[in-house]
Amino acid sequence: MAIVLSLLSALAYGVSDFLGGIFAKRSTPWQVAVVGQSSSAVCAVTATCVVGWHAGSSDLAAGAIAGLGGGAGVAFLYRGLATARMGVVAPLSAVGAALLPVVFGLITGERPSGLATAGIIAAFPAIVLISKVIDDDPAHRGGVVDGILAGLGFGVLFLFLGRASADSGLAPLAMSQLTSVLTVIAMAIALRQAWVPDRTAVRAVVMGPLGASAQGAFLYATHHGLLSVVSVISSLYPASTVLLAAVLLRERIHRAQALGLALAALAVSLVALG
Repeated sequence: MAIVLSLLSALAYGVSDFLGGIFAKRSTPWQVAVVGQSSSAVCAVTATCVVGWHAGSSDLAAGAIAGLGGGAGVAFLYRGLATARMGVVAPLSAVGAALLPVVFGLITGERPSGLATAGIIAAFPAIVLISKVIDDDPAHRGGVVDGILAGLGFGVLFLFLGRASADSGLAPLAMSQLTSVLTVIAMAIALRQAWVPDRTAVRAVVMGPLGASAQGAFLYATHHGLLSVVSVISSLYPASTVLLAAVLLRERIHRAQALGLALAALAVSLVALG
């Protein structure tokens, strides 16, 4: 169950990132992030009210910290996607998203099986290969920086969302989404960037259900599996982003990226078998 939920999370994240990159090129990344995160927050709060919850203060605090990381991650991700190739920025963001939770999980005593460990090890070169920069375009180098910063933010998101208790329902998710909206707005104001949505950015509202579904699937996956495993599988979201960019935007998949996609498939298979 944890593997299936993690894959669903990765798929939803990948499609959402693809749409975010499209919208961010037509508006400002901050406007798109505000609309997308606000839409996700509405979906998450609505789902929480339907499902019900019994979250304590520690669960809500974990959700809030996760939202700080998620908001920063989304802002940097969309800024990178607006100026560089999706096939560069999205994969790089996945490195930090996977690395921080894996390190924390291992430090706190998680011990995946031999096959799962092999899958985790294979996932990191897969992510690196998928994110390999072929040219020296300055915009792509800037996208690399944004991708790394986004990864650190997503790593915090995964780490703290995964620490919420199983009986907390979707409350940590709702808190995370609400906090992420405020984080994006605060960052935009601090950097003197336009964040009030215009008519073009409003279209990003369609990303809301995807973002909420991605985080919700990840949250439930952590209740059924190890954080170190779930975070790695969920962090393979760039695969769908790269494939969508290749099919719909005609972005070329280079040999190294193709090898990375194959390694990603191997990593998922090993973790699933483990």
